[in-house]
Amino acid sequence: MENGGNEVPENANEHCPGPQDESAGKSDACEGCPNQEACATAPKGPDPDLVSIAERMATVKHKILVLSGKGGVGKSTFSAQLSFALAAKDFQVGLLDIDICGPSIPKMLGLEGQEIHQSNLGWSPIYVESNLGVMSIGFMLPNPDDAVIWRGPRKNGIIKQFLKDVYWGELDFLIVDAPPGTSDEHISIVQFLKDTGIDGAIIVTTPQQVSLIDVRKEVSFCKKVGLPVLGVVENMSGLCQPLTDFKFLSMNENGEQKDMTEWVITCLKEKFPEMMNLVASTEVFDSSAGGGAKMCKDMGVPFLGKVPLDPQLCKAAEEGRSCFEDRKCMASASVLTAIVKKLLSELKEDF
Repeated sequence: MENGGNEVPENANEHCPGPQDESAGKSDACEGCPNQEACATAPKGPDPDLVSIAERMATVKHKILVLSGKGGVGKSTFSAQLSFALAAKDFQVGLLDIDICGPSIPKMLGLEGQEIHQSNLGWSPIYVESNLGVMSIGFMLPNPDDAVIWRGPRKNGIIKQFLKDVYWGELDFLIVDAPPGTSDEHISIVQFLKDTGIDGAIIVTTPQQVSLIDVRKEVSFCKKVGLPVLGVVENMSGLCQPLTDFKFLSMNENGEQKDMTEWVITCLKEKFPEMMNLVASTEVFDSSAGGGAKMCKDMGVPFLGKVPLDPQLCKAAEEGRSCFEDRKCMASASVLTAIVKKLLSELKEDF
């Protein structure tokens, strides 16, 4: 498989730099590899695939990575809804899923079961709308339950193929949904795109310290590789939903529950009808240390906003649809719209 333009043997070490890399056969990652001597003497040179990638990316105006320090913070949900929002503004949008071991983007775009087709121009993305195309390894698995058990070189190889072999056409935005952390995939995508002009990264977190600790590492990674941080989004920033969507329970000392929802709603209608239009909000995660906003201030990066934990947004993601299409996602859609508006302003694009 490929890594950085090199054909990497299947028996290579996990973090193999590739036989054409200047450190091939000499780096710590090469210790004990059966190919060490051959790689050390292999001819070195520029990666021809980077030229192909540059040609493909020449028709893409903006390239944005969506990162997270840890899993489960709603990064892919944000990537999907960001893509929906941009497409709704009549931008030409591509969404590339490089989370090789956990490709959830096909589900979140309502594209499960679709297959990639190839033309004389290359692999064709799967289209949600005429101006929103998607590419993911999820489209290449014979069975959606199949595990992708690949070492780093092979994952890097498929990421490179996505960049050089997928025919996106003219795009205003390419959104790249990356896996959590700062590993091989992240190093590879930055390396492959660095000469094509990456606008930067959006980092998704949740408010509590256990998430922010890892986000700080993500910000440090971006600074070390020269990747601008466009901003941080604090997701799941408090549960927020219409009062009438709640289920109300009474509970006795034995822990037995009784559903009181119908009684509560009836009381509200009869005695406090104005309360029927209220939205209830409460914190789920501890944000007493200041959350994402304070972390951004400490590290000198932009804060894009807070997205509440909205059950309707979660439902939209499960159903593979945009949260902007109807008024069901009242708690989250307006906040996401404001974040997209702020992002476009930074990129000097009209909202």
